[in-house]
Amino acid sequence: WNHQIQQDYRVIFLPGTFQNVSVSQNETVQAVVSRIPVEVAFITLQFHTQHRNATLSYTRMPGQGQSLTAVDSGLLSPLQPGQVSLSLFLSSPDGDTVVGTGVILPFSGADPVPGACNMEFNLEIDPNVYIHYNLYETTIRFAPANIGYERGETPPACDQSTATNTRWRLQYDVYQYFLPENDLSERSLFSAIQAVADIQGMMANGKWVMRLSSSDVSMALFNSIPGQGVIYSVIVRDPLLNTSASYVPVHTYACSFTSTLDGCYTLGKISTKLFFTISGLAGLFVCFFGHRYFKCELFCMGFSFAAFFFFVLITRTTDLNYDICLALSAVIGVVGGVLLVMSWWRFGSVMACIIVVGLMLGFLIASTVLFTPLGDLDVLRRSDVVFWATFCCIMIIVPLFFLRWPREGNIITCGVVGGYAVVLAVNAYIYTSLSYITLNILKRFLNNNFSSVFTDVPFQTIDFVMITVWVVLGVCGIVLQLFRERSRPFFPPSPYLMWLQERERRKTNVLDPSHHFPPLPNRLLARARQLTKRTEPAGEHTPLLL
Repeated sequence: WNHQIQQDYRVIFLPGTFQNVSVSQNETVQAVVSRIPVEVAFITLQFHTQHRNATLSYTRMPGQGQSLTAVDSGLLSPLQPGQVSLSLFLSSPDGDTVVGTGVILPFSGADPVPGACNMEFNLEIDPNVYIHYNLYETTIRFAPANIGYERGETPPACDQSTATNTRWRLQYDVYQYFLPENDLSERSLFSAIQAVADIQGMMANGKWVMRLSSSDVSMALFNSIPGQGVIYSVIVRDPLLNTSASYVPVHTYACSFTSTLDGCYTLGKISTKLFFTISGLAGLFVCFFGHRYFKCELFCMGFSFAAFFFFVLITRTTDLNYDICLALSAVIGVVGGVLLVMSWWRFGSVMACIIVVGLMLGFLIASTVLFTPLGDLDVLRRSDVVFWATFCCIMIIVPLFFLRWPREGNIITCGVVGGYAVVLAVNAYIYTSLSYITLNILKRFLNNNFSSVFTDVPFQTIDFVMITVWVVLGVCGIVLQLFRERSRPFFPPSPYLMWLQERERRKTNVLDPSHHFPPLPNRLLARARQLTKRTEPAGEHTPLLL
């Protein structure tokens, strides 16, 4: 690792040698390339950071078409006859200090020029690979290359003919290189980039994926593995001259380093798995037995309600670690569950509890409605006010039905919410899009600049399987409970009120045998005496009963 002193915000690059550069806010670092050999016709400067954007530009003030802002950025400079040095400029666009690693790669006049036939992106010659990921797939796109030319020559035309003396003979090899599993460190990324930045390194260490001809669309699709770092690179080959050149490699972890929720650091955590496995088991119980065991159901609903809102509250207002947030939310959830059960136990108000249960179902229905393509409408995506107003309206309408049909409403909630809890438990082990029904709402609560990169999740086989599981669980649970409860009272009576009635009855009814029951302390004493007294041996000593 070649660290050179940054004096006057200048960094000297030598061709093929990596440099670690730190760009602090409000400063521009001048990257100076010196001692360029005469046979080099063009050079690329690459600069890679882990997840913060850096701006690389031809001029001191970054301008449109003259600069690129990205995590993996590169600029290609054709050289003039007699030119031996060159300057490019690095700056930090977001006001943070950006640390990255950069390298200059020289190419001769026979090598193809990556991105020289660019029609799509901003730069005139664009050697960059553009990456876009969602939960399932990662797409890479790049601009077509041109055949090489010497210093001072006019570049060959891109699209005049498709003969073999034009760029149409070029071929593109796509490579990928996996970073070590579960390693999100900057160090492992930088050392990997240094291993695969040039052609020889990528061919030796990377995995060849596919070859595209010039007539193919210049893009490739890959499966996303959230939390797993991957470097993608494209090498363009000229089969006639047997030369090649490398595009700027690009990397992704298919997860966000800045998001509070589905960030790279919280993926597949043990705490998440534990929390959702227990929630899933509770959901399965509620799905089939929730109405019969009313206290258990109320506890689960109160737990979910309190834990969710408290998680949002502490994540928004404090900087606590994710595990601590989850543990605190679970504790507050238990308190919420106990309070809901106690309010029913003491006051016997079924309606108050049913409103909370109705809001739970309303929350899930509102989340599901906004998860469909309806949620992708511009008016909902752009305006938080419209989004939350719509969400609250749907959420509040649902409990109104419960006032008319409380038992049916409660049983439907048990089936739907219980089934969804099972889906979330499965999601802790296998990725499914269905978790994003509630996750998108949670992300919108937590991230001020929530972008809807993720809301548009494609549906894969596992998602259809999970929808089927959810529907089957929900329908079976609802039908079973409605059938079993058809002849029973609507709701179990409040234990406290029953106890009060029983006490009144015992006071007034002298003929009730329980009225002549000795008090509890006397009963306990009598039982203790019975256990400690020596039993008389049965036999001849027993007096005959005449």
